[in-house]
Amino acid sequence: MNISFDLDSTLIPNGKESETEKLSGFAKLFGIEEIRKGTAELITELQNQGNKVHIYTTSFRTKGKIRRTLKYYGIKVDRIVNQEENQRVLKSRNINVSKYPTAFGFDIHIDDSKGVGIESERYNFSVIIVEPTDKNWIDKIKNELKTLPKT
Repeated sequence: MNISFDLDSTLIPNGKESETEKLSGFAKLFGIEEIRKGTAELITELQNQGNKVHIYTTSFRTKGKIRRTLKYYGIKVDRIVNQEENQRVLKSRNINVSKYPTAFGFDIHIDDSKGVGIESERYNFSVIIVEPTDKNWIDKIKNELKTLPKT
């Protein structure tokens, strides 16, 4: 299965909304961002189960910056789609929506935005919405993934 994750307020907290992994002062100097506690373990587990994991964000961060942050935590993803690529692809397909995971071959998208949840119903794509403050977000994702048909 191709699983995509949003960044802001999903994997990268906006302020102190969720507990984060430790980050050295040295890493901060290089622009490494804090990630939600448990992210690396969750992604590794999903990959060990045979899934491909991707980042799908409407952030204008460069793919290099995103990759550096993930690498710091030992995370390697198959693909990164940032807002620049998202806009280009959706515009070329004349799709007027903030995110459309299907356009990138993603089977399910994990996000914090209720708006993306509404879009998923309207445009028929699968999404798991996790609250930024949910301490059991990993269990929620694992449980919801179990209910999906295998692709």
